[in-house]
Amino acid sequence: MRHMLLATTVLTALGASAMPSFAADCDITIGMVMELTGPAGQYGQAGAKSVEMAFRDFNEAGGVDGCNLVADTRDSQSQGTVAVDQATQLVNIKKVPVIIGGIISSVSIPILTSVTAPAGVVQVSPASSSPTLTDLGREGKTNGVFFRTITSDALQGTAAAKYAIDQGLKKLAIIHVNNDFGVNMVREFASAYEKLGGVITSTTPYNEKQASYASEASAAMAGEPEALYLVSYPVDGATIARAWVSGGGAQKFLLNDGMNSSEFIEAVGAQYLTEAYGTSSGTSTTASTEYFNANYEAFSGGIKPDAPAADRSYDAGAIVALAVAKAGKADSAAIKAAIPEVVAAGGEPIHAGKEEFAKALALIKEGKPVKYEGVIGPVSFDQYGDITGPFRLWRITDGAVTTVGEMSADEVEKIKAELAK
Repeated sequence: MRHMLLATTVLTALGASAMPSFAADCDITIGMVMELTGPAGQYGQAGAKSVEMAFRDFNEAGGVDGCNLVADTRDSQSQGTVAVDQATQLVNIKKVPVIIGGIISSVSIPILTSVTAPAGVVQVSPASSSPTLTDLGREGKTNGVFFRTITSDALQGTAAAKYAIDQGLKKLAIIHVNNDFGVNMVREFASAYEKLGGVITSTTPYNEKQASYASEASAAMAGEPEALYLVSYPVDGATIARAWVSGGGAQKFLLNDGMNSSEFIEAVGAQYLTEAYGTSSGTSTTASTEYFNANYEAFSGGIKPDAPAADRSYDAGAIVALAVAKAGKADSAAIKAAIPEVVAAGGEPIHAGKEEFAKALALIKEGKPVKYEGVIGPVSFDQYGDITGPFRLWRITDGAVTTVGEMSADEVEKIKAELAK
């Protein structure tokens, strides 16, 4: 399935002194491979709308010397093989300089290893958190083209373990999606959790898109766990949580960031989630956060700003747009070099929205540095395309996700170091 998300507006031209001139009627096509359907469909639908919103704001601010950024968006169907086929078409036929996506790691990794890294095409994932992506960078297998606007599960698993213990969840069962993301998250979590004194009664992997998860829920109840750690995506996660509750499982949950959404709560029933806790790659509130929260639902046609991956997908789109402007051309190598520069320390702070992007474009035209501070907060990229940032600690209260604390990356690193002794 192919969707074209077009941000249409009349653009003002920027001076030719800052960047090469484009024809007034040109478009710069950016590829997107999103999970619009399948188990991660809620992620991809929200993410696609967020990138479209970022491109709309950027184009209305002036674009790249009279050129619109246009998103050619393809559906991965939440499957790696489909994603590779769609990404191959975007790179080989459409000649895109950037692909935004995938959302989940089991889509992003095959795109990276099979398509973007070999071709030298920039790839920016809004939400793929597997440590495997960092490992690929360390091993020199990414060609330096990969970036992501979410922290690695290598840290989030430890943060979740500490949060669970602090909330008194000391004996739990685990049900996790059987893919790279789920396996890695559970590995990191289990190592820290058991060293902190927690007991894991069972670990049950599941395969996606099943009509029922009653057997997995039943298997996870062995050993009388006091809570369930559910590592999943919104649709399957809700089905599993309902099976757990209806089977008599304890109504205490530890959840990953995929379930910090109103849709998951409504699907399960808020009355069953009064003792549900979770962690997410954190945010530090900026003017971008306020702008996004105030405008996204109307733009997206009703998707709420707390939808999984929505916030960081806007940032992915904004960073790509600013990097294309700084590069001055639709060239992968130039854009790759520009991405770290548009979020680097020392630049003029820039936030989300048309007015802020217009400010950024004027500064870029003058050859001055900018630092985009996003919806998820200020970020910077290391040599592997990873960001570091805080982890959000939350719980479900009165049917809504409520932030109850934050754990910095430094705190998590300190915990990992202590546990390694």
